[in-house]
Amino acid sequence: MRSFVLITALFSCSLRWIFVSGSGVHTVTVQPGEDVTLQCSNISTSQTHTEWFRVINTTKTSCISSMFGSHGQASFCDGFQNGKFNMSSNVTSVFLKMTEVGLSDVGLYFCGFYVDVHIIISNAVELRFEGGETNDEEFKAEKEPERCINLMSIVLGSLTGLLTMVVIVLVLKVRNLQTATEPKGEELKVNVFLLILYDLNYAALSFQPKAKRSRRPATQREPEPNVVYAATR
Repeated sequence: MRSFVLITALFSCSLRWIFVSGSGVHTVTVQPGEDVTLQCSNISTSQTHTEWFRVINTTKTSCISSMFGSHGQASFCDGFQNGKFNMSSNVTSVFLKMTEVGLSDVGLYFCGFYVDVHIIISNAVELRFEGGETNDEEFKAEKEPERCINLMSIVLGSLTGLLTMVVIVLVLKVRNLQTATEPKGEELKVNVFLLILYDLNYAALSFQPKAKRSRRPATQREPEPNVVYAATR
């Protein structure tokens, strides 16, 4: 992972950077407040400019110091002129000494050599505290995309759950409205029974038989006063 970060930083900085094949990242662990000396191999066969760099935010590089040859005097870049750093070299190695290492010093360092208008990287050194602490800004930046992705996943999951609850509530409301507009089964049966009973009572009242007239014997009939009797011979 650190090799990938380093290569990304080199290519993003300039196409003239060359990373030596086979060189890896060496890890140096220290205690807070201790002094430490970082070392890289001197791959130059002649007197040339040598520089120490540091990776910032996984893709940017920052110059720390530079010197010409193994007996030259080191010069320090902006932000590193506080006497905390000291650069030296010999025929085989280039050194960068730091005093009283703090949490802000933890990170990825590498040295480069100017050869034929190219910067050739010898090897990289990862400085960390014992226990695996690498809380420098450049390593914090590696976790930022993951945090953003996790936050987006949480937000999208919450929105999906909220929309699902809204849909369920709407479906239940529609069902309740349909149930309220339709008569219940028991009420429907009672209404039908009452309607049939009403029809039967109405039919019984409409079709009652007429009362029979009482007939008297012919001898008991009274003669009608307005009738005229005539006898025929």
